[in-house]
Amino acid sequence: YLRVLWHTLLSRRGSRISIWDVARTAFRVLPADLDIYKHVNNGRYLSIMDLGRLDWMLRTGLWPEFERRGWYPVVAASSIAYRRSLTLWQRFSVETKFIGVDARAFYVEQRFVRGGQVYATGIVRGRMLSRAGGIVTNEELFAVTGEPPADLVLPEWIARWAADSALPPSKADAPSVW
Repeated sequence: YLRVLWHTLLSRRGSRISIWDVARTAFRVLPADLDIYKHVNNGRYLSIMDLGRLDWMLRTGLWPEFERRGWYPVVAASSIAYRRSLTLWQRFSVETKFIGVDARAFYVEQRFVRGGQVYATGIVRGRMLSRAGGIVTNEELFAVTGEPPADLVLPEWIARWAADSALPPSKADAPSVW
């Protein structure tokens, strides 16, 4: 929670960016980030990605607008690939970029970068929900963010990944059958 508070304060003071820009969020590997092998725990990457997306939403001005409307983002799916290990006290950044939409979700790519090199990269499939109930449609979302640039096309491999990894809707039956 201290890291969330710290990054929230930094983001609110950070430079403003467009939703279509890359947000770069600075981090340092802390002792609580490590696993028994003395590198960043694979699950910690996902938590750090959350902070990168929070920074992106705060610096674009989306977060206060979402709050005002009673909307909140949720992760529907995520995938991450690791290339190199991050170790104690190393500085790195998380680069966050909106990369596309489909009929039901938006997609964000996030890269862990140190010294100009990608150490890990993740894809997040997200949805906007309303505290009043229900799903925020793309049309409602774009009324706030503006339409995506015409050249912003979701890569085909991500569309396949989204379809292949989708679970049944939350209200549908989903028995665990091996």
